[in-house]
Amino acid sequence: MTDKPLPRTLIEAVEFFADETTCNQMLLEIKWPGGKVVCPKCGNESCHELSTRPGQLKCNKAECQKQFSLKKDTIFEKSPLSLSLWFVAVWHIANCRNGISSYEVSRALGVTQPTAWFMLHRIREAMRCDSFSGGPKLAGEVESDETFVGGKAKNMHAKKREQLTGRGGVDKAAVQAIVERGGNAMTFVPDRLDRENLRGNILRSVSRDSALYTDSSSPSNGLGWAFDHQTVNHSIGEYVRGRVSTNLVECFFALLKRALKGTYIAVAPYHLARYAAEQGFRFNVRGLSGAARFLRLLQGVVGKRLTYRRLCAVGDSGFMGLK
Repeated sequence: MTDKPLPRTLIEAVEFFADETTCNQMLLEIKWPGGKVVCPKCGNESCHELSTRPGQLKCNKAECQKQFSLKKDTIFEKSPLSLSLWFVAVWHIANCRNGISSYEVSRALGVTQPTAWFMLHRIREAMRCDSFSGGPKLAGEVESDETFVGGKAKNMHAKKREQLTGRGGVDKAAVQAIVERGGNAMTFVPDRLDRENLRGNILRSVSRDSALYTDSSSPSNGLGWAFDHQTVNHSIGEYVRGRVSTNLVECFFALLKRALKGTYIAVAPYHLARYAAEQGFRFNVRGLSGAARFLRLLQGVVGKRLTYRRLCAVGDSGFMGLK
C-alpha cells in the first residue's frame, strides 16, 4: 500500500494524510490493485499522471488522450476537497463507535456543516454492503429481527401526536437486521414491513444450510422449508431456549439506536438505510485495528458515487432514490 507505516491513532492519521501524494498513491492502489491504470473512456491500460496536476491522469493512447481525475468513479468524484480532508473524515467515521455528527466534522476539518453532512453521507454509501452483488452470504447460526425507529408519542408536540394513526410501529420507519453469530450483520430498510420483503431479504442473504432464529411474532416466519428455522416467543417471556434466541440482533439494534438517539438525534426516513448500513459496517469490523477499519472502508469507495441531487431526492414511497 505504502512504504510508510500506517497510522494507529487519530493524531497520527492527521499527520499521515497531510501528504496529498501519499493519499493519491493509496487511492491509486485501491482502484487498480494490479498497478495498471485503466482509461475510463477507451479501456487502455497505459496511462500516466500529469506532473503539473497531481491526481490527474492521462491516457497514453494517441487516439484517446483522455484526461481524468483519480477521484473518478469513487465517492470523492467531482469533490473540490483534497483527499487529505476526505481521508481524515473516513478515519473519523470508521473508528467512532457511536458515529460522528456533521457539526463535529465541520469543526474538525474547517468546512461548512452542509459540506460535512454531504461528506458523511457519501462515506456511508461506501459502507453499504449486501450479498445481492455477489458478496458472501451469512451462514451458521443466523438471527433476524425488525425494529421501529421514531420518536415516542408522549415526547411529541400535541400537533404531531394528532397526526399519528395508530400505536406501536405505526407511522414509524422499520429496520430489518440479519446477524451471523461470530460474523457479519446486514441491514435493510424495507418500504413495506410485510412477509414478501422480509423473507426475500433473508433468502437472498443467508445460506440455505444455516440455522435461522427469529421472534415468533416476526412477519418473516414460515421459512422452515429453506432453513433450520426456530423461534422464541417473547410474548410469554421466552427469550432463550437452548441455542435459540435473538439476543445478538437485539444487541445490534441497541447499538444502532444509541447512535441514532445520542449522535444523530433526528434522521429522515429516506436516509435511514445509510445510517443503518454505517452501524452494520462498524459491527462487521469490530475486531479490527483503526488502520484496518480505515482500509476496509476505503476499499468500498470505488463505484459508489452519490450526487447531492440523488441524496436529497425522495421517491413516491418516501425513501431515497430517483425514479
